[in-house]
This record gives sequence, C-alpha cells and structure tokens, in this order.
Amino acid sequence: MCGIAGKVYYDPRQHVDPATLRAMTDPIIHRGPDQDGFYIDGAVGLGSRRLSIIDVAGGKMPISNEDESVWIVYNGEVYNFPFLRQQLEQAGHHFATNTDTEAIVHLYEQVGLDFPRHLNGMFACALWDQRHERLILARDQLGIKPLYYAQLADRLVFGSEVKSLLVDGVDRAIDPIALHDYLSLNYVPGPRSIFASIRKLQPGHMLIWERASGQLAIRQFWDVPQPTEISNRVRTSDDLEQDLLDLLREVVHDQLISDVPLGAFLSGGIDSSLVVALMSQVTDAPVKTFSIGFSDKSFNELPYARIVAERFKTEHHELVLEPDALSLVQAMADYFDEPFADSSSLAVYAVSELAARHVKVALSGDGGDEVFGGYATYQADQLARIYRRLPAALGTTLIPRLVNLLPTSERKVSLDFRLKRFAASAAQPPLAAHVGWKSFLSEPMKARLYADDRAATLRPTVSLFQPYYDTYTGTDLLNRLLYVDTKVQLVDDMLTKVDRMSMAHSLEVRVPLLDVRLVEWMARLPGDLKVQRLTLKYMLKRAAAKVLPAAILQRRKAGFSVPINRWLKTDLRALVDTQLAPERLREQQIFDPQAVQTLLNEHMSGRVDWGRSIWNLLMFTLWYERFVRS
Repeated sequence: MCGIAGKVYYDPRQHVDPATLRAMTDPIIHRGPDQDGFYIDGAVGLGSRRLSIIDVAGGKMPISNEDESVWIVYNGEVYNFPFLRQQLEQAGHHFATNTDTEAIVHLYEQVGLDFPRHLNGMFACALWDQRHERLILARDQLGIKPLYYAQLADRLVFGSEVKSLLVDGVDRAIDPIALHDYLSLNYVPGPRSIFASIRKLQPGHMLIWERASGQLAIRQFWDVPQPTEISNRVRTSDDLEQDLLDLLREVVHDQLISDVPLGAFLSGGIDSSLVVALMSQVTDAPVKTFSIGFSDKSFNELPYARIVAERFKTEHHELVLEPDALSLVQAMADYFDEPFADSSSLAVYAVSELAARHVKVALSGDGGDEVFGGYATYQADQLARIYRRLPAALGTTLIPRLVNLLPTSERKVSLDFRLKRFAASAAQPPLAAHVGWKSFLSEPMKARLYADDRAATLRPTVSLFQPYYDTYTGTDLLNRLLYVDTKVQLVDDMLTKVDRMSMAHSLEVRVPLLDVRLVEWMARLPGDLKVQRLTLKYMLKRAAAKVLPAAILQRRKAGFSVPINRWLKTDLRALVDTQLAPERLREQQIFDPQAVQTLLNEHMSGRVDWGRSIWNLLMFTLWYERFVRS
C-alpha cells in the first residue's frame, strides 16, 4: 500500500522541479513511511511513498520495464499477480523484482490499454509510456483506492490524496454542487471533489493523456454486471449457498498474500466474523483479530466479537475506548481532504490504531452491505411498495403527521427516528425515497441554512443518483438500488472512510467481500436471494450458517457506531460552540449564523434532535479551517 503523486506539463519544454515533486509526496508520508521514490523525465514527474508489503527489499518504486520505456507508480495490491507473472514470463517478459507492481508494467506492454481488465485487486496507478508520450491513470473496479486529478491550463496533476495537488498550487475554490451534496450525504460524491478544480477518477475507469493530440480521455473498463435469468433458478438453494461459501473461502485465501504480518478487524457482525472464520480455515497460525468497544453499552459490540474470537481461537486484541473525543475528531479532520461526516470513521480510526501496533495488513468485512443487501434502507424499499398502495389521504397526509408527533430519541437506531424517516419519503418514487432515507439534510433544510439563495440555482442531490439508476436496465428494483449504492455510497463513503482512517496509521486494509469475482457472482443473482421479504443478506446468512455461531447470525445489525449525540452535548460542546459561532460563520459566508444558532438551541435544549445535522456542519467547518482558510 502506498501513496502516489505526479504531474505532466503539456509543453515538453517545461521541466518538473524535483523539489516540488518531493513536496507533493510529503503530505502523504503516512500512506508509505517505508520508502520514497521519484522518476523525472523533463516535463514528466512521478512520485511515490511506499508501504512495503510484497517484496519488501526489492519493490522500490517507480518501477520500469526492461528497457525503461514504461514507468509506474502504484498504490494497492494485485492478488492475481502470481498468475499474471507466470503468463507474462511465458510470453517472454523478464522480471527484476518479485513485486506485484512490476507485473502491471509488463502487462501493459503485453496488452496495452486493456491492462486494468486483467487485474484483480485494489489499485490506483500511473504509468508513463515514453515511446507514445502517454500518461495513463487507472483506478480499481470498485474504487477501493483513491485517485484525484486536476486538468489545469499548463499541466495535468494527480495524487492519492487532494493534499498533493494543493501543494502544486491547485486553486482551492469550493465547488458549490459538491458542497450541496455533502450536506445531504455526509460525504462528497464523485466525480466531483469539494474543490472545483479537482476531480476523482471514478472506479473502473482510466484516464489517458497523449502529447501528440494534447487530449485527455476518460474510459470505463469495468462495470457491475446485471442479473441474468440464470440456471441458478433451477438449482437448489443449498447448491448456491455452498458455491458462495466456496467462493468466499477462495477470495479470502487469495487476499492473504503478504510478506509482512496480517490480521483482521472483528466487529462481531456477520461480515467481519465470516472473514475471520474463513481466515482461520485457510491458515495454520491463529488469526490476529482486533476489536474496539465503548463503555456505553448501547454502542458496545465487544461481547459478540469475543464469541467469534473464542470459537475460532484467534489471537484477540481489544480496546474499550474511553476516548478523548476532541482529539479523535481533530485527527479525523486532519486526514480527510474533503469534508466528511460519517461518524463511524472515528471507530475505524481507533481500531486501525490498535491493529497497527501488531500488523501491517488487516482484512475487514467492508462492502458486504452493498454486495449482499445489508442496509435497513433495503427493508424500507420493500415496505414502501406496500405503503404506496395506501389511499393518498393516509400515505401522504395522516400517517406522516401522526409519526411526526413521536418524541425524538437520541439513539441512532431508535424506532421513532426510523419511523419518521420512513414516513417522510415512503410515498415518493423509488429512487427519491431511497436517497431520502440516506440523506441527512433535506433540500428545504439546506436552503434555510445557506447564507444566500444559492439553493435555488443548484440541482437537488437526488439527481446525482439518477444517471446510475437509469443506466441499470433490469427490472429488479433491489438490484437496481444496490447498483446505485455501489456506484456512490460504497465508493465515497464506506471505502473512503476505511482508506483514510487506516492509512492514517500506515495500515493496509483489504476488503475480500469486494473481490471482483465475488461482486460479479452476486450481482448476477436475483434480488430476492439477497433480501427476501424483510430478511437482509438472505443468501449470505444461509451460507454463513455453515460456519458461524447462531448468536452472530441472529443478532441485530448495529454498524460501527459511536455516541456522537452525547458527545455533542458534553465532550465536544466547546468545539461546537467555537466552530459554529456566529462570527466564524459570518467570516466564511456560507451558512446563515441565525439559522445555525436556532438549530443549536433546539438541539441543546432537547426539543429537537438535530445531532446529525450539527455533526455535518461541525465537520465542514473543521475541514474549512484546515484546507481553505489556512
């Protein structure tokens, strides 16, 4: 796992400054503290920071082919590189190292621009082809690894994190649409970034720039497949479950490739527990597992993690957090280049810190909800089909009014909160309802909070999802919504969270449930094998029942939660008062100080639970202080 950065000037007479290229890699040293490396050829510069995982001694980047006509910097792991290497050596290629990075260079020589199609792993890479004077950027199929770029007047700049691009002087003006979407979603969805000049290369895409034409092209090389009326329908459920379990075991085995110690995150949920169970089956040594909990029992999952650790005799490490909430939040703001308000990132930060004391690589269960159908919103999607059949007087008027009379609890999973959110969106069309249940600030609420009338000129956030919804041509609604979530939420919320919080501790995290083979296999199954009636992860649970304790399968889904609402009124109260103070908001000229103050007063008095909205605004202002105002 590494960090990369680089640039190419359009005019070959301009030369990359070595000091500037090095400075672009300095802010991402946490991604690769073991080595740095640079390649400069006049107007082209590639830089890397390396976290040594495979071929620790010989894998220093940048790496070239035999005649040094193709160079690469790379962030990630390619799990099928031993097979690729064998094929490439048979084709006449000669390897100077044992690293997976070099396999990509020779693969490009062999198949050209089709090379990403052959890679199974997580990767973001930049290749410079001297002969064709061509720069290629490529990002893995699911977007596990990040890659940003900026197409400027005189140059193209790229990097694993925004920090590298800012070092090179990229403008810091905020993209108003990106901000608008952040307020709804708690993260900035691609291809935009929070900075108007910077874009994210989307998952399964590659960027190609050639000096001869001077043109930049974006090309998609992979997409989630759609279901087929397959023979699975005539096969028994037991056959499919066994096939799934066998594939999961194969995927976990393949992702254990490493020359350094590795372990696993263990929350006690189905996904991480299954990964640990399968690791224990395919390895001889005890699996190292890492769990965190809170003294607040409603947020503590350690008892479930212990059940799994004891069943599979892991070398278990756990930590009960009595956190310095202020320090955790400040650290979170430091490592996200964009405003990011998924509070579970605090828990990922803490468990990554714990794991990094013992290993350099950890496997996690992330991605399971999007692949297998694990979010409560999918239950809501099922219920909404019935709700929409109610007479309008009930569905759009009476029931929402009655539900809004319920008191508001501060428990994230509270029934009253779920009912209110469901009633607010259930009568809308399927996509609008689905996005509504995931949104934190509604369109009217954003309009009230802005210091100006910008909301009137911005498209609603739901329209961001519409192209993905329309691209999916199948009639299976659940699979259609899973596709949408894979394209947006998985990439820019879940995977961004894990990447930034683990890399903050120079820890590589692998996500076997997002292995492209598994994703493709599950995507072709009908939706009712993923969510059956209101049973989430139906197929996965049936497969997992063969290896996991019943207590894990039957427990309620909890998620990686932290007690944010309580912290806002206690540990973080002073930070909230400072960051959202009227004078500070007036200086930023983005939010209306009076509207924000009303929100704070109502929340702190207990009249209304605005905790999620306040957290969203707090994380934005912390980001703004670090990356714009500074």
